[in-house]
Amino acid sequence: MKKLIIGITGADGVCLGVRLLEMLRDMEDVTTHLVMTRQAETNLRLEGFPSPDAVRDMADHCHSIDNMAASIASGSFVTDGMIIAPCSMKTLGGITSGYSCDLLLRAADVCLKEGRKVVLVPRESPLSRLHLRNLLTANELGCMIVPPMLTFYNTPQSLQDLIDHVLTKALLPFGISASGFRPWRGTEEECTLPLPERKGMPHGNV
Repeated sequence: MKKLIIGITGADGVCLGVRLLEMLRDMEDVTTHLVMTRQAETNLRLEGFPSPDAVRDMADHCHSIDNMAASIASGSFVTDGMIIAPCSMKTLGGITSGYSCDLLLRAADVCLKEGRKVVLVPRESPLSRLHLRNLLTANELGCMIVPPMLTFYNTPQSLQDLIDHVLTKALLPFGISASGFRPWRGTEEECTLPLPERKGMPHGNV
């Protein structure tokens, strides 16, 4: 049984965290521990997604952002690591400086000090030099950076296809493969596979 901490911050794109919980909810061998910032709860409403309570119901365990005595605040509570999706630049800065002022930052700090995997899905554009410096520092500290970049080799047919591909890449370090993931298999095999019709997608050279 894998134990994953899921952090959702107030960056744009809270749909990433919601969809991640949806993907993990049906996996019997994965237990999720959710912690959300207050701005994440605000963004759920602003972006037209389910209420905070509805999102909490998707997780196996939910922790208050203020509960520094929660199980995930201690290294003695063993987990496989943490995914923060989306990860705000404020949270990124807190991780790189060791400023564990709330449970989400403390949980990330615990995973790093215990040598556990931490995957960040940063959401900001454009990125300043400070953002880039913090991303490099986070990677040097052991975090994997998985920005939600567009991917086309898997012939996505919808926005959800693009989101699912990013989130599946965020899950791969934990040995979790979501259904529907289409990895690159090389040009020889790809040339033998029929490509689905690309609705609304550009054709030919761009």
